[in-house]
Amino acid sequence: MARRPLDQRAASREAAEPAESVTSGESALPAGAAEALGPEGSLGPAPDPVGLALALARLPLRLGRRPGAVAEATGRWAQGMGAAMAATALRAAGRRVAGPVRPGPKDRRFQEPDWEENPWYFGLEQAYLLWARLVGDLLEGADLDRKERVKTELAAQMVVDALAPPNTLLGNPAALHRALQTGGLSLARGFANFLEDLATNGGRPKQVDRRGFQLGRNLAATPGQVVYRNDLMELLQYAPQTPTTFEVPLLLSPPWINRYYVMDLSPGRSFAEWAVSHGHTTFAISYRNPDASMRDVTLEDYLVHGPLQALDVVADITGAPEASIVGLCLGGTLTAMLLAYLAARGEGNRVRTATLLNTLIDFSEPGVLGAFTDPGTVARLERTMARRGYLDSAEMSSTFDLLRANDLIWPYVRHNWLMGEDPPAFDILAWNADGTRMPAAMHSFYLRACYLENRLARGTLRLAGEDLRLEDVSQEVYLLAAKEDHIAPWRSSYRATQLLARARFVLSSSGHIAGIVNPPGPKSRHWTYEGHGGESPGPEVRARQGRSGSRSPVGAGGGSGGGALPASASEWLAGAAEHQGSWWEDWAAWMATRSGELGPPPAMGSARYPPLGPAPGQYVMAP
Repeated sequence: MARRPLDQRAASREAAEPAESVTSGESALPAGAAEALGPEGSLGPAPDPVGLALALARLPLRLGRRPGAVAEATGRWAQGMGAAMAATALRAAGRRVAGPVRPGPKDRRFQEPDWEENPWYFGLEQAYLLWARLVGDLLEGADLDRKERVKTELAAQMVVDALAPPNTLLGNPAALHRALQTGGLSLARGFANFLEDLATNGGRPKQVDRRGFQLGRNLAATPGQVVYRNDLMELLQYAPQTPTTFEVPLLLSPPWINRYYVMDLSPGRSFAEWAVSHGHTTFAISYRNPDASMRDVTLEDYLVHGPLQALDVVADITGAPEASIVGLCLGGTLTAMLLAYLAARGEGNRVRTATLLNTLIDFSEPGVLGAFTDPGTVARLERTMARRGYLDSAEMSSTFDLLRANDLIWPYVRHNWLMGEDPPAFDILAWNADGTRMPAAMHSFYLRACYLENRLARGTLRLAGEDLRLEDVSQEVYLLAAKEDHIAPWRSSYRATQLLARARFVLSSSGHIAGIVNPPGPKSRHWTYEGHGGESPGPEVRARQGRSGSRSPVGAGGGSGGGALPASASEWLAGAAEHQGSWWEDWAAWMATRSGELGPPPAMGSARYPPLGPAPGQYVMAP
């Protein structure tokens, strides 16, 4: 494919037909389910663009087909309510009697002592938990197919979470205590926070106080230079921090759903800083925040003008014929596509190793995000995206927040609005609030090709003139997933081991972002497979297999001695060992044996690509 500059693409588009005539493969889907429940309806005229309300509306009909299951669920609820009422009455009489249900061990909503000591609050807690259990029992007994079940359960859980008593003033004893202690000042502050959020944050409570964070000072602060810029991305080269560096440079391929500096957070918590301090000549892509002028930018453009172009620049600056790549989330999916693309062109030796962090390659089981990517939702939302030209960052953020509302929405309602507190100052949340948009054509193609049709895993994806086949990828791949990830569920990420011939799989603690921002510390944990096939072949095996063109069979999931990783994630977990410490340390040891010899660091930039300005660059600063 000829690498036509993006500005030429935009110029050629000016005479094109209206956006409404764009085909389904070139329009975009806003995964903005939250706006269907929000006050502004910014997704357009459709009041329920992802069909959550419709899924709930169909639930009574589905339950009508299973009267026995309904009777069993309501009978269990009635029995529980009888026991709860008796326990509440006995508590009012001074007897400490256990109720029929208890909050989960990780449920922080009912930690205030009043929920145990005050009979009224105890009864309220019991009634809510029993109702929540009833909803779960009814859903379990309903006549729902797999896809309908995911969406219905998600919609029902949103309602259950929203109606929790602690989300209201009278149902929140901690907020009432605070109001009494402050003489009502906390309520005044909370109301002021609510009005400010209503005016400036789309009516959602702020998750973070960003006033103490500044890009280049305590976020995205690893020293470096911008050494390349095109219409899509800037390429950063980090300054060396060691007297010698490995001969194989490292390229960070971030997602463009948010800013790149999730890989370069605050000092001491920056993966980029960690890589540089461990002797890697490190480069990072920083993508431009798309606007309406980029509506026709495609996934193909991201491949060609993103990491592929970056490899050219890295090779010129360092003189190294190969580079290793670390891809995160969507940036990891693009990295897998790049490996297959280079293999198809006979250029696989341009990449030494790849690290894929919380990445989906096989989208057959995408987890809860599958509720937002069914064909009907895609079709409805594409019409809105065709008019706008991009997916708005607030819509994407709202969607991800709703997936974990009990962690990302309702705690801030309680603390910010009911108790009058300021949100915390936390680097991950500061980054998360710094959202970006997604080009319409690219985003729609990505969701259709990956989530709906799973073309990359099936070997039917074609980009930049090449058919992408993962069985042709010969590089060693380090696969990292997070145990509590709700965006890229770890069991779904594990499926990549059956598509890549030479893979090492490591499981981290925590979720989608905290599992990656995981510096060594007392709380860090990771799991590695101790069964046969837990390690990838060493460099000498790679030299014989990868460079000679011989490959392991598809699905081999390469391991030491040619052994295969288990076919199922459950079998892998059964044979895995838990380690105290961060996966960063495991990765550093793995990379040290696959990055060549040590030598003097290369210069910052080159004659062809001189430094253009200090990191973090211009694109990350743009709104």
